[in-house]
Amino acid sequence: MFRQDLFAGQRVLITGGGTGLGRAMAGRLLALGAEIHICGRRTAVLEETATALMAEHGGKVAWHAVDIRDPDAVDAMVERIWTEAGPLTALINNAAGNFISRTEDLSHRGFNAIADIVFRGTFYVTQAVGKRWIAGGTGGAVLSIVVTWIWTGSPFVVPSAMSKAGIDAMTKSLAVEWGRYGIRLNAIAPGVIPTEGAMKRLRPAEAGEEDVARRNPLGRVGTEADLGDLAAFLLAPGSGWINGQTIALDGGDWLANRAYFTDYLAWGDAEWQAARARITAQNTTDKAGRDAPASSSEPRS
Repeated sequence: MFRQDLFAGQRVLITGGGTGLGRAMAGRLLALGAEIHICGRRTAVLEETATALMAEHGGKVAWHAVDIRDPDAVDAMVERIWTEAGPLTALINNAAGNFISRTEDLSHRGFNAIADIVFRGTFYVTQAVGKRWIAGGTGGAVLSIVVTWIWTGSPFVVPSAMSKAGIDAMTKSLAVEWGRYGIRLNAIAPGVIPTEGAMKRLRPAEAGEEDVARRNPLGRVGTEADLGDLAAFLLAPGSGWINGQTIALDGGDWLANRAYFTDYLAWGDAEWQAARARITAQNTTDKAGRDAPASSSEPRS
């Protein structure tokens, strides 16, 4: 299905492409011949990822240190890609943030930490890329990573559920509005695909994946390869009539088990305090590696 040169001549930007699911999709598309651009806020992580992916697969990976919460920085990054590398052919909106919390405990800063990245940042990048496709008459494809909570809702992750539902609405809306320009928009709603950051912030009290896998109709959690293959399929030239769709990639989990995190309804103050301490420690570690101010956009390859 996936021939080696499937994405030859294609140029793909992946937000949050330095780690986790973004890195996995970058590697899959690079192996299929695409030129990859990744962006994020941690220069060292981006550079390490670009170097490692090129060593493994060959090809070209360029990285851009940028904070997608800043629309001016986003537009400058996209303009630089267009000017120095050439027009993008696809965009993957993958950058996200999330953590579990009782909603009554959320501060406005905590809410905005998620909404500014997922809701606003995703729109900024999509608009910056889309308007250039429209002006150039080239068309393109947008793929956004959402969650199955857009259908079920989910306790304790309300900012994420709200923001991801907005991205799903954007996908459907722009699929109609921009279809006349040859621009397709689709989304993937993955189930549990373990990554270090997500597991520490969303399941900080769980020792492993066994319980999650046991509840899944197919008896396992997802893999990065699962996501990479579906992303490649949806962005491939042969999928040019798929538009406005959000596809669940979860082994049937949301059909069987509905909303996530309902087991945390049994938690009391002590459990929430312990979870908050572990999440705070992870955030401190991550912040130490962020060196891209909101106004920076420096490409490297």
